[in-house]
Amino acid sequence: MKHKDIDTKEFKKLHEENSFVLIDVRTRDEFDLGHLKDASHIDFYSGDFESNIDGLDKRERYLVYCRSGNRSRQTMFLMRDLGFDEVYNLEGGIIAWNDEGFDIHK
Repeated sequence: MKHKDIDTKEFKKLHEENSFVLIDVRTRDEFDLGHLKDASHIDFYSGDFESNIDGLDKRERYLVYCRSGNRSRQTMFLMRDLGFDEVYNLEGGIIAWNDEGFDIHK
């Protein structure tokens, strides 16, 4: 099983492979302000967050991110504990992504 924090350049490289499911775990308001292309939204603070995560295909490969990397890091560990094979967290979150000048979609 692979579960680790990765930097923006590695995250971008994996995202461009199109073989990962991308999940944004920020709030709806945060997501609507701008998100990464093709990101699915699952709000970390929603009451059914864990069940929504648990309902995902555990054999898929996942990239997760949030604003600063904290919520998504917790999500990565939750996914590990739920039996997901491969999950990578964006260190520094969308803040770091934006600082690199990478695209954000609205």
